[in-house]
Amino acid sequence: MNIWLIMFIGGLTTFGMRFSLIFLFGRFEVPETMRKALHYVPPAVLSAIIFPELLYRANSLDLSFDNVRLFAGIIAILAAWFTKNTLLTILAGMIALLILQLI
Repeated sequence: MNIWLIMFIGGLTTFGMRFSLIFLFGRFEVPETMRKALHYVPPAVLSAIIFPELLYRANSLDLSFDNVRLFAGIIAILAAWFTKNTLLTILAGMIALLILQLI
C-alpha cells in the first residue's frame, strides 16, 4: 500500500509543478529573451543525460573501439539526421547496441 501512496503523491506533485508553470505562462507575457533561452533547455538536458552514458566507463573517458555504446550512439545520431524521426532513432540506437553487444 505504501508504494502506491508514494507513486500517487509523486504523480500529484509532478502534475502540480507542471500545471502551475503552464498556468503561469498562460497568464504572464514571457519576454522574448526568456523564450529564446528556454528553447535550448531540452537539448541541453538531453545531452547532459546521454553523453556521459556514451563517453564514460568506469569513471574515465572511453573513446576506444571497445566502447559499443559510443558506436550505437553514433548510429542513432546518423539515424536521427537522415530520418528526422524520434521513434526510428531510438529503435536504431537500441538495435545497434544489441547487435554490437552480441558481437
